[in-house]
Amino acid sequence: MPVNTARKVEALRADFRSAAQLADMLGVSRSQVTRWLRGAGIDPLNAERVDLLELVWSSVLRLYARDAALAWLFGLNPRLGDRRPIDLVRAGHAEELIRAIRAERSDSFA
Repeated sequence: MPVNTARKVEALRADFRSAAQLADMLGVSRSQVTRWLRGAGIDPLNAERVDLLELVWSSVLRLYARDAALAWLFGLNPRLGDRRPIDLVRAGHAEELIRAIRAERSDSFA
């Protein structure tokens, strides 16, 4: 059974230690995240961003410790044309992110 988006927002807020940081990562206002945490509905576009951030974050945490995972998320990535993974999360570029994570995984097991 899939985890609903509101629970993902709660988990990501806890992982990133604040609603403000989560809002920044998703490219939304802090008040928007607060409303979501209080039970307001999440529009489809932002629900997709939440889902993608949760997927990317959980995948990168399987490869790296928290600080290194954050550095990966916010750092320029040559596999992504020297773009930051967090910017691709905001833009909804799931396929590119999944390919980059797979490449990271391949490198870590080599």
